[in-house]
Amino acid sequence: MKKKRIITGLICAILLVAAYFFVGNYFYNFALNVDREKEFLEDNPNLQQSDAVVAAVAEEAELADDDFEQKYSPTEISVISTDKEQLKLNAFVYENEQADHKWAIVVHGYNGKAKSMTRYVRNFYEKGYNVLAPDLRGHGESKGNYIGMGWHDRKDMLLWIDQIVKKDQDAEIVLFGVSMGGATVMMTSGEELPSNVKVIVEDCGYSSVSDVFVYQLDDLFGLPEFPVMNAANTVTNFRAGYDLYDASALEQVSKSVTPMLFIHGDADTFVPFEMLDKVYKAANVEKEKLVISGANHGDAEKVDPKAYWGTVWQFVDRYIN
Repeated sequence: MKKKRIITGLICAILLVAAYFFVGNYFYNFALNVDREKEFLEDNPNLQQSDAVVAAVAEEAELADDDFEQKYSPTEISVISTDKEQLKLNAFVYENEQADHKWAIVVHGYNGKAKSMTRYVRNFYEKGYNVLAPDLRGHGESKGNYIGMGWHDRKDMLLWIDQIVKKDQDAEIVLFGVSMGGATVMMTSGEELPSNVKVIVEDCGYSSVSDVFVYQLDDLFGLPEFPVMNAANTVTNFRAGYDLYDASALEQVSKSVTPMLFIHGDADTFVPFEMLDKVYKAANVEKEKLVISGANHGDAEKVDPKAYWGTVWQFVDRYIN
């Protein structure tokens, strides 16, 4: 009888462990494996275009983007990541003869790529900036089989900054990112940056990877943090080499010494609007925030481009000539 109980206990333990890793692997593939389609982004009500977008203004901006893409061909450059994977990472550089040492690094969001950032690249270029637009690891032309959610990407950002400084030692750099790109530049802000990095602008970035994943677990599946996040975190540590609970924009921003502008739409239900105040309060630097009324996730620029770019330039111009 005792032997039977032991065997039964072992079988139960094995089944629990198997279930734990099955769940962790499922959610890792769901969110972080670049080879799996991100079907949850399609027809997601939290990602619908904001009602406040003015069609005529949006059409004019899209035509300007198309014209920019036809007129300007970027140079493609690459670096090798400094972690053990030594990934070849890709970026596009738009050199501007009128730039006078001004540089912008423009960072895309989750499941995006550098070439999807034309609107932001164009606005910086037309303002007289050279622009470097990287493909984050596992996106676009950059190698990698997982999504770093900005955490490993923050180290990659240091390489792109270094590339600019090597090319132009007098460079004055603004870091700019939207969504996961916003989280990436916030996570970068807590690293030791060269004095060339003058200012940071983040648009609708999340406070931490664990915060946004816990929110999405509930929103998409109605599941609790425990034990699902724990299982996903175990698998992420094993397969991607980082900890979901360590990947905190909040903690990085609290260490930053670089002036920062925070932007968010108050109708954002994908990366909840409430996360704006968390990261803003954590920043102990010269800072400002812009809330765009009626803007859903990533739509702040589309809803009110005048307020958006007016605030961006007003803030950035304080720190870059």
